[in-house]
Amino acid sequence: MAEKGSSTAPLLFRRRSSSEMKNKSASVSSSLLPAFGTVVDDGDLHLKRNVIAPYDRRYRWWQTFLVGLVIYSAWASILELTFDKAANGVLLFIDLVVDFFFAIDIILTFFVAYFDTLNFVLVDDHLKIAFRYVTRFWLFMDVASTIPFPLINKILIGEWHTGQVFGLLNLLRLWRLHRVASLLLKWQVTLFAVHSAGCFYYWLAARHKPSEHTWIGRLIGDFKQKGVWHGYTCSIYWSIVTLTSVGYGEFYSMNEGEKIFNSIYMLFNMGLIAYIIGNITNLVVQSVVKTFAMRDSINEVMRYASKNQLPEGMREQMLAHMQLKFNTAELQQEKVLKDLPKAIRSSIAQHLFWKTVEKTYLFQGVSDDFLSQLVTIFPIFYV
Repeated sequence: MAEKGSSTAPLLFRRRSSSEMKNKSASVSSSLLPAFGTVVDDGDLHLKRNVIAPYDRRYRWWQTFLVGLVIYSAWASILELTFDKAANGVLLFIDLVVDFFFAIDIILTFFVAYFDTLNFVLVDDHLKIAFRYVTRFWLFMDVASTIPFPLINKILIGEWHTGQVFGLLNLLRLWRLHRVASLLLKWQVTLFAVHSAGCFYYWLAARHKPSEHTWIGRLIGDFKQKGVWHGYTCSIYWSIVTLTSVGYGEFYSMNEGEKIFNSIYMLFNMGLIAYIIGNITNLVVQSVVKTFAMRDSINEVMRYASKNQLPEGMREQMLAHMQLKFNTAELQQEKVLKDLPKAIRSSIAQHLFWKTVEKTYLFQGVSDDFLSQLVTIFPIFYV
């Protein structure tokens, strides 16, 4: 493995001196959480100077902050495209501030180490980090999504969205959604679909002539003169009514373009609702299956106790054990750790149990090598 100052930093397990054995080894993978709230310490990774560990606490806070900005960008970019007056005033100022934060993130990316899944090392070489960021097309898209196109439109043309090209280029900010792809796949895809459909439905009405033959112009003849939030409220109302399939009220399609869009949106809603209901059903079924399995196990234990006429105290102990096993089923780590290499399991064992074994009176004064071997085969680690 590479030593301090090399292009790569050791990640999992390596031969360490006696003093290093007393330090916690870092846990890199966020999917393998330390047991019982163990604090992750990356002090023994020895990254190069001015290199940020990807799982550093402060950097994770920064990434969490950017998630909120990503959600705002997705909401604002579509709103500003479909509502001509939206990209003015407060929203323009907020857009510039958000773009500034993402520009800072682009610079920080050149200093963040990355995990090489092929060699299981943390790469902290600046040239390799920059080469990986540039060659994977991420840099180009990040820069393109950070350019303030509404401001450029205002400076060059002097009016808001007189050219639709700038409005479409502003949609490049949707590229930021890849940061929260896993979050969108869970539940926010529904909110994003409602927002997008409502905005584009208003966009169809705003560009159709005559405006009276549109879904909103039939009731509100001067809807273009109304405020942005009035039109946005009507659009969201229509989108939610259509998504939930509760039927149409006063807003419904009036021309061929709106009917085509309605048909596509309702077909999309059918798949989305089926996906949501399917996931909810799957969660309920999994929970019920686990509960039934627990009840069957408890019934078998109680029948065994009754058949052999065991004392009441033993029955309570057996029942308490079965309940504890059911409540802590998700905390068992052997299923996660059994497929990992021995070096990884040894490193995790030292991280979790080194200080506990070291402070034990029975092992006071023994060598660090003996403690290292003892912790590696510590029985509780596999329980």
